[in-house]
Amino acid sequence: MHENEIARQIVDAAYQIHTTLGPGLLESVYETVLAYELRNRGLMVERQVPVPVVYEQVSFDEGFRADLLVAGKVMVELKSVEKVAPVHKKQLLTYLRLADKRLGLLINFGEALIKNGITRIVNRLKD
Repeated sequence: MHENEIARQIVDAAYQIHTTLGPGLLESVYETVLAYELRNRGLMVERQVPVPVVYEQVSFDEGFRADLLVAGKVMVELKSVEKVAPVHKKQLLTYLRLADKRLGLLINFGEALIKNGITRIVNRLKD
């Protein structure tokens, strides 16, 4: 499945969850429920995936953990805040580069309308 189709499934699932549960819950709750929903749709989902930082050909495990990695291709970072800061978008792009992934979604379940809380971040995505 192409990254764009996976992303469509993620966005649809996030919309369904936000409509049902609403904003304001802890990020960990949305992570658990989104992983559940995506697995029910037949997608492979990994949670809290470690991504090491490689510096001068040395791998450091103290990198970061991606909230979700869907189908091994799309990285999802979740927030439940009033407003996403510009640094969150920059961080996700850096994470995509470190993990050699092409597409990421930054989803903020804290928004009143989920469509305002979804940001698509691209790292050399091909059609």
